[in-house]
Amino acid sequence: MIREPFKADHPSQPADHTLVSPPVDPLPPRHEAERGRNGLSTSPLVACAIVLALLYLAREVLVPVALAAMLSLLIAPLVRRLRRLGLPATPAVLTAVGSLCAGVAALTVMLAVQLVDMTASLPQYESSIRAKVATVKELTVDRLDSLQGTAGRLFKHLSEPERPAPGRGATSRLKTNPSGERVQVEVYQPPPTSLSVLTHLAASLWEPLATAGIVLIVMMFTLLEHESLRDRLLRLIGGHDLRASTEVLNDVGERLSRYFVSQFAVNFGVGAVVWLGLWTIDLPHAMLWGVLTALMRFVPYIGAMIATVPAVLLGAAVEPGWTLMLMTLATFAVIEVLAAQVVEPLLYGHSTGLSPLSVVIATIFWSALWGPVGLLLATPLTLCLLVAGRYVPSLKFLDILLGDGPSLTRPQRFYQRTLSGDAHDLIAQARTYLKKKSFASYCDNILLPALQLAARDHELGLITPEQSQRMQKVVVDVISALDGSPRRRRQRHEAHTVLDLSSPGVALRRQREAEMGRWQGPLSVPTSSLNLCIGQGSIGDELMTELLTRALRDAGLDARHMSVTDADEVPPEARTESVARVFIQSGESQAATQTLVLQLQQDLPQASLIQVQLPAWVTGQATHSPAPPGVMVVESFRDAVSCALETGPAQRGSKARD
Repeated sequence: MIREPFKADHPSQPADHTLVSPPVDPLPPRHEAERGRNGLSTSPLVACAIVLALLYLAREVLVPVALAAMLSLLIAPLVRRLRRLGLPATPAVLTAVGSLCAGVAALTVMLAVQLVDMTASLPQYESSIRAKVATVKELTVDRLDSLQGTAGRLFKHLSEPERPAPGRGATSRLKTNPSGERVQVEVYQPPPTSLSVLTHLAASLWEPLATAGIVLIVMMFTLLEHESLRDRLLRLIGGHDLRASTEVLNDVGERLSRYFVSQFAVNFGVGAVVWLGLWTIDLPHAMLWGVLTALMRFVPYIGAMIATVPAVLLGAAVEPGWTLMLMTLATFAVIEVLAAQVVEPLLYGHSTGLSPLSVVIATIFWSALWGPVGLLLATPLTLCLLVAGRYVPSLKFLDILLGDGPSLTRPQRFYQRTLSGDAHDLIAQARTYLKKKSFASYCDNILLPALQLAARDHELGLITPEQSQRMQKVVVDVISALDGSPRRRRQRHEAHTVLDLSSPGVALRRQREAEMGRWQGPLSVPTSSLNLCIGQGSIGDELMTELLTRALRDAGLDARHMSVTDADEVPPEARTESVARVFIQSGESQAATQTLVLQLQQDLPQASLIQVQLPAWVTGQATHSPAPPGVMVVESFRDAVSCALETGPAQRGSKARD
């Protein structure tokens, strides 16, 4: 029996269906419920507070260790390649770390030279900078001050009460207070000595150099004891299940290593292209801006903008006009758009599995917790949390919050949108799905499971009559919008009524009859070209029959939706030879179905009879009765369409899809 997921009435007693919902456990006593609720709400909050406090208070220790771990993942592929070439573990690690240090040192020296050169050349652009500042000030600040002054005088004039004019005898007096003599004193700092300059420089560089040294040492030991650390982590996170633990570590390592290597290649490739682009338009110190762009792109989202601003300001200061500044801005914009929208998706796409919103929130969180280093480590650390959420059941919420996968299945999303009355979103999603799949596949994989979710909640009494009517309207609107035939716009007086929506299948059929006539098309058609879909009267049966009719029409077949009562109204000009196949839904009564089959075999002896027996989770029947003799059985809409296409040619050309 087909379920009736959209009933206008709200039953007071549960319906008698074969599919029985699991029993609901009785509610615990009041004090036990409160104790369980407090335990579930307090413990996670306390644990999160303790973890956050430890991350913040121990940042001096955790930041170098985290940097060392991330850098070890970056150069781990180089170490493995050196090991394959025959180098032992220690020389391979020392060679890889030495190459990294040499590259960083060369990059630092080059940046320092470029910065000193640019600082020495800034006085040459003083006149151009003054002219640009004056122009910008005139266009912005001066105009704003003028508007503010005019508005202030106007509001002051309107708010002050009108004062009477002074009389002829009025006089003004000025009083002055005697003041003592003041002496201006200027204090000059003595010129710094070489020792004080060196002391100040050493004090400012000591902390970053010490951090760099700690990171270097930890990274070397991490690479040297890679296998030992791996075994210790396996024992720590789950020695009783080595398969799952190994899968977690492999997933984390592969994701992070792939992410770092890909990001490194993309960022420095973008930096090289920026260098060439700025060198082509003759912007001074193009190499400096290229290297700065490559480094700042490791900061998510805002790094490219940080590198763009000083280069654009230099372009504005170099020449009197604005051409070089605009060309610099255009160069950065074009390269960044191509890198973000073309290169990165092609190279590694969404290999991290993080949603864009989670990356933004993670960047804010880790930067507030660990400062600038948190900006660089935000994505890798969040990726570790994502992988932990995918493999640790208690942390499953992290996968839902941070991952880029769908949080709801497609049937669940359809059901939720119908409850919310959001037909537009469903129509957009369905059209995207139908670009690659057929309407029959859409019904089998999305629509029918969603209707089953609605039927289950309806049986439990969780759907109100108002929600039921709204859901029926959404279903009718979505299915109507997916019809590929040309449709005139519904006029205001043709809006849905409660009577129309009492049976969505009948409402959809009436729409097609209003456009194509009572018989949904001409009666004079070629022999063996019609496909009749006959419903047996129930609400669910009529809806399933209408969906099957539209699935067949989507495949290019001439399908008509009829009811058992339509046989008495068929006009004399209709020819029985035109019917090629008759599809029958499994009705509520097997006896009624057998009677209908016998009648069709007598009236349409040349037609193939096909009974559609949908799965038990859709119909609510524990088992299906055997089909009558001479009747073919299909168990899905896709099978019905395939059967129709295999047993005869389509009228308008087959366009069936999976």
